[in-house]
Amino acid sequence: MSVITTNQDLEALCQRLAKSDYVTVDTEFLRDKTYYSKLCLIQIADDNEFHAIDTLATGLDLAPFYDLMENEDVMKVFHAARQDIEIFVNMANVVPKPLFDSQVAAMVCGYGDSIGYEKLVMSICNKPLDKSTRFTDWSRRPLTERQIDYALGDVTHLREIYKHLKLKIEKNGREVWLAEELDELLDKESYVIKPENAWKRIKIRNSNRRFNAIVQNVASWREAEAQRRNIPRNRVMRDEVLLELCAVRPTHKNALSSIRGLGANFASSKGGDTVIAAIQEAMDLPEDQLPKISRKPPPSQNTDPIVELLKVLLKLVCKREDVAPKLIANVEDLEKIAEEDKADVKALHGWRFDIFGKDAIALKNGKKAFAIKNGEIILFSIKEQI
Repeated sequence: MSVITTNQDLEALCQRLAKSDYVTVDTEFLRDKTYYSKLCLIQIADDNEFHAIDTLATGLDLAPFYDLMENEDVMKVFHAARQDIEIFVNMANVVPKPLFDSQVAAMVCGYGDSIGYEKLVMSICNKPLDKSTRFTDWSRRPLTERQIDYALGDVTHLREIYKHLKLKIEKNGREVWLAEELDELLDKESYVIKPENAWKRIKIRNSNRRFNAIVQNVASWREAEAQRRNIPRNRVMRDEVLLELCAVRPTHKNALSSIRGLGANFASSKGGDTVIAAIQEAMDLPEDQLPKISRKPPPSQNTDPIVELLKVLLKLVCKREDVAPKLIANVEDLEKIAEEDKADVKALHGWRFDIFGKDAIALKNGKKAFAIKNGEIILFSIKEQI
């Protein structure tokens, strides 16, 4: 084990790892004071070695590491990869390929919904993890030996986990299941937050289209400002303040001082001018250009019993197939199936349809039913004898 701090050592390491079939990867980062995550450490391992890369070392160029992440001859193994990939996309426009996410793979293998790394290590490796330095400040230097040991545990145990899950998936013929789930993680666009779409992240309880247009404009300004200054969006303006501002709809800067939560100097700042202009622009929009508001209607009370039956079916299928329920359907999906046979949900397509969807439709339409046999709930066709 070593901590890589020089370009020469990093280049040599990545050249060696490029000859491996796979590498396990994890990162340590901070994000409480910035918009973009501050990458502090990269941990990486293969069958022969494991190292920590000090990303804050003076003059260190991570280009060899990113080249390795794009080397399609080497499998990149992560646990819960989304945050790690988001960092790589924002820093270098890189998505690791090919990719194996052990959290997703564990769901395919029946280890439950979004299982944590610590539980997976205990379950597969039968080893406890020391989490005492979990909330450490990874930006402070020098790092202690205990910090490095903790960080490396996130890639050393991952080697055994990867081999175990990979073998189980191949044995069960579920490579397609895993690949379908990983496709979403490989979509580079999903990691880029466009300011014009930022308003969709805000919980808006007002269905007025004009109000939503104002929220869209002000939220877009806030997001761009947070990105420009690299600070959390709520440090620019909190959600509740933004919504209050949009409800009041001030038309001049002096009126901004009456909004609780805005800084004392905001009215006289450039941001004050921009926000007033954003509000006015939304007020001037023609009706046909206002955002369309889609509100999900509440499920019919008539479908409640069907949803409950579908929950039972889902539980039976997941137990039989040894797969996490979240991978097949959630409650909203079941509600849509209860409402419509051809609902646009994943559960009615592909492998999910084969193991759950077709039985769900049959159960809903009275072609299948439940019974208790030998103390267990079973599903049977109506025409069949129990």
